[in-house]
Amino acid sequence: MRPACGALRSVLICLTAFSATFAFPQARPFPGADVQQIYQRLLPQIEKIPAFDHHAHPGFSDDPDVDAMAAPPDFSSPVRTRDDNPELIAAAKALFGYPYTDLSPEHGKWLVAKKAELRKQYPGTAYFDMILDKLNTESSVANRAMMADYLDPKRFPWVFFADSFMWPFNNQRETARNSDQGVYIPLQEKMLHRWMQQESVSKLPADFDGYLKFISQVLEENRNKGGIAMKFEVAYFRPTTFGDPTRDQAADLYQRYVTGGIPSEKDYRTFQDYIFRYLILEGGRLRLPVHIHTAVGIGDYFNLSQSNIMGLESVLRDPRYRETTFVMIHGGFPLEREAIWLAAMKNVYLDSSFGELAQYPSAFKDTLKMWLETFPDKITFGTDCFPYNEVLGAEESYWLGVQSSRMALAAALAEMISENEISEARALELAHGYLHDNAVKLYGDRVH
Repeated sequence: MRPACGALRSVLICLTAFSATFAFPQARPFPGADVQQIYQRLLPQIEKIPAFDHHAHPGFSDDPDVDAMAAPPDFSSPVRTRDDNPELIAAAKALFGYPYTDLSPEHGKWLVAKKAELRKQYPGTAYFDMILDKLNTESSVANRAMMADYLDPKRFPWVFFADSFMWPFNNQRETARNSDQGVYIPLQEKMLHRWMQQESVSKLPADFDGYLKFISQVLEENRNKGGIAMKFEVAYFRPTTFGDPTRDQAADLYQRYVTGGIPSEKDYRTFQDYIFRYLILEGGRLRLPVHIHTAVGIGDYFNLSQSNIMGLESVLRDPRYRETTFVMIHGGFPLEREAIWLAAMKNVYLDSSFGELAQYPSAFKDTLKMWLETFPDKITFGTDCFPYNEVLGAEESYWLGVQSSRMALAAALAEMISENEISEARALELAHGYLHDNAVKLYGDRVH
């Protein structure tokens, strides 16, 4: 039976409307001629968003607690993170009104004097608060060995280091592996002794249960002192593929080596595997997110093939740790394309810090675009700021990280709009999420 003419007309109208509705949003593979105009519209709006910097090392160059470890001598840095990067002159001009076009030793003295003058003008915690205000940064997570009294805890929430619990035995063999470890391992020993002093422990507990209790006490006290997460730099020290030994195996190794003897590599790795898993399990119990360094590292002996982010997959996808929130610091760079798929796990997030420093905005834009097109609610902004030296400090690297990230973000979103992937309104929602909201929601009322 043929449908009535009116009914047929209605069907055709509906089909036409359906086709029109879905013809416009069809994504296209290349941005149009409007992409530059969209970028120019977006950037000023993105610059107005107060940022939550999810990973930084704020402090002065003479502060030994900026990190729990130090760079080995004569380490190699990618070109953009070297202190002769001319963009750092632009940073000094923007932050301090630097009047010169070079960083000669004589002109560097001007910058040192200017910062000293401002520290007197902004005493105590006011100086770094002022720096954050200049950068429109609401808060900056301070990933430091210990907090400094010149950092405002309301603006600089603390993330403390947890690696040292994996190095309680005689580390003579470990330290001798190469010149990098000769720098790193003694600093882990120093950090463990600082935690022992904090808990008024003069020597390691005699039994394994006592050692685990000591670890938990440190975590709990650090949380009570304002710590919002624990951090691992473990990729610098050993492979990030972790076995799954039993408690009895770890206890046996502890009893064997706590009073002396040099563990073999196999024994030490087995013990560390258990301690690492114990720490992340405690992170879930205590609601302390676990931050893990997942990118390339400094030093001649950093082994990317043994320490890349995908080695952590068996841990991240283990249902025993579903109550633990993981933040993949530095986003697995240069494996950021693979890393974003780990964010399919509800408790896994990626931090973009270092990527925006190692890459120029033209390249970092592509990283952010790919992430925004995949799991945009699971990515967070960070600067990885660090005091280079007396002249170029955390202030300039803050500026470089903030500016690079905002420019790359605006460029990525402009392309997505031009390619019919998202609207401008949606782009600004994604910008707020990346720069602020995604990270803040991890900590609830524990950050300001």
